[in-house]
Amino acid sequence: MNIADLQAYGYFAITVFMTVSLYAYIYHLYKNKKDADGHDYEEYSNMALHDDIGDTPVNPISKDDKK
Repeated sequence: MNIADLQAYGYFAITVFMTVSLYAYIYHLYKNKKDADGHDYEEYSNMALHDDIGDTPVNPISKDDKK
């Protein structure tokens, strides 16, 4: 076995490892959409598209709900 064969096997192994790692990371992101406080931050993704002054806010704050 020469160095070219080792490089080919190494390249294949790294490619498979990186592909599996990428899909595991994507699965982790979609499985845990909410953070520890229970906020789902995907609803904030439309803020850049719906940023007109007349649009409804993402999290409306009522005047009765004071913390």
